[in-house]
Amino acid sequence: MTGVLFNPRERTRFLRFLVVGIFGAAVDFGIENILHRIFGVPYVWAGTISFICAVMSNFTWNRYWTYPDSRSKPIVRQFIQFTLVNITGLIIRIPILIILEPIITNLFYKLPGQYLFLPLDVMGENVTLAIAVISVLFWNFFVNRYWTYSDVK
Repeated sequence: MTGVLFNPRERTRFLRFLVVGIFGAAVDFGIENILHRIFGVPYVWAGTISFICAVMSNFTWNRYWTYPDSRSKPIVRQFIQFTLVNITGLIIRIPILIILEPIITNLFYKLPGQYLFLPLDVMGENVTLAIAVISVLFWNFFVNRYWTYSDVK
């Protein structure tokens, strides 16, 4: 972590990775909510599909913007590595969604409803998804930086 904090290039990469991650989170949340709320896809399935879409978006942006100097590895190899890191992230994420969603949703049901801007179950699901996304963010950055993009100096 100290390399990220004190090396200006690494700090820039981390900040770009965060921007890409924020965009990926928007893709993730948007698709999850559209699939689940509009089309009735079960929550975990909708979250899995939205995760896959976010991975494809994030790979593209990270390859061409965050790590434009990472060209010594073939794109297919990098995509496979990136995907494996993110599949592991998905394995971390799914139990978080399954375990925390009912707990967090129940917490929202204990709050006065007038302070919330979305229905209670929507708030619970989205807060749970945010916790999962933030948890997986750090795994993804460090493993991708030192494995997928290990050719970057």
